[in-house]
This record gives sequence, C-alpha cells and structure tokens, in this order.
Amino acid sequence: MRVPIRSTRRTGHRRFVGALSLALLCAAGATAPPAAARTPGNPGAAPAAPAHPAPRLPDGLAKTPPMGFNNWNSTHCRAEFTEDMVKGIADLFLAKGLKDAGYQYVNLDDCWALPTRDANGKLVPDPRRFPHGIKAVADYVHSKGLKFGIYTSAGTKTCNSAGFPGGLGHEKSDAQQFADWGVDYLKYDNCNNQGVDAQQRYRTMRDALRATGRPIVYSICEWGENKPWEWASDVGHLWRTTGDISDSWSSMLAIARQNLPLAPYAGPGHWNDPDMLEVGNGGMTDTEYRSHFSLWSMMAAPLLIGSDLRKAGPETFEILANKDVIALDQDALGKQATVLASESGRWTLVKHLADGGRAVALLNETDRPQRIATTARAVGLPQAAGYRLRDLWQHRDTHTTGAIAATVPAHGTTVYRVTADTNWATYPPAVETGTDRTPLVEAGASTDIRSTVRNLGGTPARNLTVTLKAPQGWHATAASPATARALPGGRSLTTTWRITAPAGASPGAYDLPLTADYRSPRGERVTTTLPGTAHLVVPPPAGTAYAAELPWLTAANGWGPVERNTSVGENAAGDGGPLRIGGTGFTKGLGVHAASDVTLYTGRRCSAFTARVGIDDEVGDRGSAGFEVWADGKRVATSGTVTGADAARTLTAAVAGAETVRLVVTDGGDGIDYDHADWADAKFSC
Repeated sequence: MRVPIRSTRRTGHRRFVGALSLALLCAAGATAPPAAARTPGNPGAAPAAPAHPAPRLPDGLAKTPPMGFNNWNSTHCRAEFTEDMVKGIADLFLAKGLKDAGYQYVNLDDCWALPTRDANGKLVPDPRRFPHGIKAVADYVHSKGLKFGIYTSAGTKTCNSAGFPGGLGHEKSDAQQFADWGVDYLKYDNCNNQGVDAQQRYRTMRDALRATGRPIVYSICEWGENKPWEWASDVGHLWRTTGDISDSWSSMLAIARQNLPLAPYAGPGHWNDPDMLEVGNGGMTDTEYRSHFSLWSMMAAPLLIGSDLRKAGPETFEILANKDVIALDQDALGKQATVLASESGRWTLVKHLADGGRAVALLNETDRPQRIATTARAVGLPQAAGYRLRDLWQHRDTHTTGAIAATVPAHGTTVYRVTADTNWATYPPAVETGTDRTPLVEAGASTDIRSTVRNLGGTPARNLTVTLKAPQGWHATAASPATARALPGGRSLTTTWRITAPAGASPGAYDLPLTADYRSPRGERVTTTLPGTAHLVVPPPAGTAYAAELPWLTAANGWGPVERNTSVGENAAGDGGPLRIGGTGFTKGLGVHAASDVTLYTGRRCSAFTARVGIDDEVGDRGSAGFEVWADGKRVATSGTVTGADAARTLTAAVAGAETVRLVVTDGGDGIDYDHADWADAKFSC
C-alpha cells in the first residue's frame, strides 16, 4: 500500500513512511547467504533456511498461493472504484474463464469506507461507492462461486490521504464486522502504525480474526520492513516482502530480485508476496508482462490481478489465464523457485514440482536476444535417455536428450516443464531458433545477421526450412543455406542474412520474426517462431550531439518515464521540473530514476561523451545513485556513488568506434527511494 499522494511528491516511490529502501529490504533477506552466494554472478542465491521455522497456521487456508483481483493498481481511489465495478469484475471472472483458471478472490483495497467511524465505533462503507453496503457486494461475489476480500491498515488510519480509519485498537470489532459481512480475505497494511511493534500489531489482528470463527485468509502488508518471513508463518498466510510495485520493467525486475532469495520461507499456508500483478495496465510490453507473470508463478507468489478487467484486451486475458503457467504457481508441493544461474542479465530459475519434474524459466533481462542454456542434470532431474519438454507459453510438447535451451527475446522469459519420460521419442525433437544480434540499420543501408537452428533432441528434424520475415518494404535475403532435408539430433544450421532497410524509412523498432518449420520422424509438423526486432536508426549529427535530442533505442526507468530536458518528477510523463543539481541549473539533459538504462545509437561516429551527473534538487539531500557509461557492452566510465547532498560531478568517457552507448544509473547500493538522477548537459562529440 502507500501513503497519501501529496506525501509522495518527489519521492519516486508510492510508499515511504517508515519504509526501508529496496536495497535494504533485499539485504534484510532472511539468514544471510554465504559469501560465495552473494557474488554478482549469483545475486539471487537463497539464504539458509531458518533453523527453527515457526509453525504453520492450523486452519488449512491458502494451501496454494491465493489467486484473485485487487483494484488498487488500476483505480486507486478514483471515482470509478464502486460497487458496480466490483460486481463487474466478478462477472468477468466467469465470462473470461478466470474462475476456471483458478482465480477466486475479488478484493477491495483502500477508500471503501467513510473517513470516520459511526457512534458505535463501527466502520461505515462509503454510500456513494457502495450504496447497498459491503455485505451486499460480498453476497454478490459469493453468488458467483467466488470469494470476497477487504482492506484496512494496522494503524490508526489507512494509507490514503483522506485518512480512512485503520484497525489499530479496533481489531476485535473490525474483525467481527468483516466476518459478519462475509469477508474471506483481509489485506492488512502498515501506515500510521504509531510505532507499535509490528509482530504485536499483526498478531492482535490474527487473534481477532480467529476469534470470529470465520476462515479468513490473512495478508500481512508491512512491505518487508520487519522481515516477516522470519516470524509470520504462524501469523499470516502471506506477507509482503517488498515495497510497492509499479507498472514498469525496472520496478518489476527489482522486486523479483528482492523476493527470489526468500525461497526457503515459502510453502503451503505461508507465502512470500512480492505485490500484485501489473499485467494489462499498459506500462510494459506483452513480452514483459509474460515475464512478469512467469516470474510470479515460478516464485509461488499470490496472483492478484491489478488491471481493470473491464478495459483489458485479449492479450491480457491470454496471459492471465495461461493454465500451464498457473499450474506452476499452484503446484501442490509449494516450492518457490530458486536461482540456478545468473550472469550478464541471463537468469535460470528452477522450481521443484510435486510430480518430480522441474519448471525451468530462462529470463533475459537485457535489451537484446540472449541464448540461455542448462541441462536436465543441472536442474536436478535423474539421468534418462530423453525428457519431455513442454513450452508453457507455446503450449507445445517436444523432447530433448538433456539440453534445455532457448534464445530468449529481449525482456522475455521462456518457461519449460521438464520431466523424465520413457516415451520421449513419441514427441518431436525440440528445435531452438536464435539470431546473433538485434540488427541496427540506417535507411537505405544493409547489415548482416546470423540465425542458428539447433536440434536438441535425439531424432532428426526433417524438411527443415528457416525463414526471416522482413518488415514491409525491407528485404531479408539468405546468403547461405536456409533449408536442410534432415537436421540430426545435436546438430545445427547457421544461416547468414542480409537485412536492407528502404531509403526514407522512419526510425523505430520493426518486427523481424525468425521461423523454423520442420517435421518429426512421425510426420508431425512443427513451427516455432522467435520474435525479433530490427531498429531503423539515425546517425548522430556531426559536432556536438546532445543525448536529449537523439532518438533512443531503449529507455528503461525505475519510476516514471525517462524525461528530456527536465527532471523525472513523479510517475507521469512531463511532470518534472528544470534540471538542477546542487543549486546549479541545466537546460539540457535526461531526467531518470534508478534503476535506469538508456541506449543510444552512435554509429561509430562519436569519439567522446561528457555529462554533469547527480541527484536532482527536487528530492533535497536524499537519494543516491551511480552513473555508468557503457560502449558496445563494455563499461568505459563510472561516477562512483553520488548523493543528494553532492554538487554535480563531471563524467567523461571515450566511446570511439562504438555502435551503441548505454547510459546506466544504479541505485547507489541503498535502494531506489528518492533516486531522481540527472544526466545534465549530456552530449557526444561526433
């Protein structure tokens, strides 16, 4: 949850009252892992399991992670949050197959009540939003075969600026009122807690809920401040491990990084909660949303839809209702995935399953396709002649003799379910397709890329045809063979392609899918397509080229969009102010928020980069960040850590011969709160 909007101005984070920074939350993760596990190459390594874990709740609820809906991410306290909206969501659960996919809970967040209690100290629903009261809404949800949830805070007031009444000191009365209304799920937030001990606050409400006699799933939402994973397994059914998520790739990935090391603490009836889903809210691509959904399912996280389903398109429902992926989240064994490997933005996550198989997620956090590979033996499967390999987004079964690999698109995640199978040869061989890079092409010019098709199976892929589909008006010509009568197991076919962009084409990203079509030995036809992208790029002008005036290949930001010539401000585009560091103003530059990564095309035409870097004055003397310049994948300059109390620091870098330059901002090691970072007067000499 979060504090009032007026209180979050210039924080770059919705919730900061009493909250630790994201980095501190991550560092607080359970028992500290051994030194080897904390190396950069293994950032998601799990801590040691607790020596004496607390007993589970005895009520048998939440044996698998709760699945449902919460309105906050899409509506906040806006007027559209009403009784009719909530009923409409319940209707859509049935109409769109979400109930059938496993979603149960329709949950209210903040702003459902009036700001004051009645004369008897009871909570009063807002009659404008809920004219028939909360029980009537709960009854409607129940009539659909669903369950109903509600929200309050473990403080004197909730987190909204209107100051709705919280549960502190009213636990027994509020719990009984919720039970009388038919509540099945309580989200209990952390604002205005008056410094009362966290364990005491949350145990008091636990006892009050138990005393009602109604089975109510209890969601502890104290943002991971007090390490609830260490003490709350006999208090709540789930506990937030992080601050609030926002609808951006950087935020989602940062939260996943914090939650991954806490795998030893999750299990049936007690779950790590990295916050609600953002799928469908519009701040990420469909590829990124599939990664989001994949990661949450691998982490056995609660799956609480945070988008307004009344406005959602078919792509959103396709992601949210993917039963293959949901089955990982809801697996009866209740194991959270752990990190098998992490290097240079390539992640391999493994989740043990109740049937003895493994779920394997290959995550590519970089902005270009990456090949990620492991083996059945490495993920803990027994030795076998072959394995069934099910792609959970393609819903396709193939076989492998042990290799588990994919060329994963930028910001994408490939998820496999892998099992030893004596009938492995009845499935077609798994064929992996990939390209060596993302082509950057100037209008009227050409460039070459290579595609590789690998047969991971033990039987041949017959009548193989490889196709690279160029955008309209472009040309993609194979300069080497793109077909094979039979590709034996363990062999590959590499093809060189000449990509030509038309003169006068507009700059931007264009789809460039790679398709491999083949037949199994039994004659079954298989077609697999790797989404790809080609960028039509514009070379920088000769002389001085300001970063704010160049088109970006990619621009990722930890909070809100990257801004040109203004600070990052708050979450909306264009809401920043003039760039100012240490009292000095600048007219040109980029306003960003850690963690941030902006990639620019320099086309081997520029020799040097320079900028004045620092934390924008809009956050006062708070915040810290590190500024880095990368040229063609090599870091060529770093600022060290700068804070809100520092003056602007000059950063220069030699970038001669570089095709691309990345401007990266890290969190300075203490989390992203207040990290409004400026690349002031950022320019290239070209």
